[in-house]
Amino acid sequence: MDRLHPTAAAPSTPFARLKQFTRPKAAPEEKCELCGAAIPAEHQHLMELAKRKMHCACDACAILFSADATMRYRRVPHRVWSLDSFELSDATWDSLHVPINLAFFFRNTADETVLAIYPSPAGATESQVPLDAWNDLIVVNPELGIMQNDVEALLVNRVGKRRDSLIVPIDQCYRLVGIIRTHWRGLSGGTDVWREVNQFFDQLNRLASPAKGMPRA
Repeated sequence: MDRLHPTAAAPSTPFARLKQFTRPKAAPEEKCELCGAAIPAEHQHLMELAKRKMHCACDACAILFSADATMRYRRVPHRVWSLDSFELSDATWDSLHVPINLAFFFRNTADETVLAIYPSPAGATESQVPLDAWNDLIVVNPELGIMQNDVEALLVNRVGKRRDSLIVPIDQCYRLVGIIRTHWRGLSGGTDVWREVNQFFDQLNRLASPAKGMPRA
C-alpha cells in the first residue's frame, strides 16, 4: 500500500464486507437521444413523425430539430387544456370504436388517420377511428381544433363516475399507459391502479387551462 495516500480501512466483519456489495446502485444518468448530452429527469420530448417514436431531448435539440424544415421531428408541448363543456354521448363514444371507457385520440399525419389508443395491463392498444365519427365530434366540440397533430391528444376518462376530457401532451398519455401497466393487479386492476389513475387525472385538471376561445392549431 502507498503510505503517502492512505485509504479507508476495509470492513472488519464478514457482514460489513457483504453489505458493501448490496448497496443500491445510482440510477443511470439520462441523456439526450439526439446529441448525448446529460438531461434532467424532467426534460423535453420530440416525436419522430415517420416512425411515431418519441425521443428524450435536451432543450437545445428540442428547439433546433423541432424547427427543422424537413419536419422529421415535432416538439411535444407542455400545455394542458380542459374541455369544460365537452359533449360526448354514449352513442358518439360507441361510434369511435373504443371498447373501454378510457382512451386518448390524436391525428397521425404520417398516414392521415385519427388513432384511438387505450391502456391495458399489457400496454397500449390502438385502433383507427372512423373519420366521419371524428369529424362529427369536432363539429359538436370545436375546441378540439386547437390540438396539434401528432403531439397532442384528446384524453377521455369515463370510468365509473369520472368524466374527464382534456387536451394533453402525448407523452402524458403514454405516462398513463405506464401507470396502468405497472399497478394493474388481477382481473379488475385492483384498488391501487385506480387510485393512481384518479391522482393522475386530478393532477392534470389542476394544471389545465380552459380551451374555450383558443385559436385553432
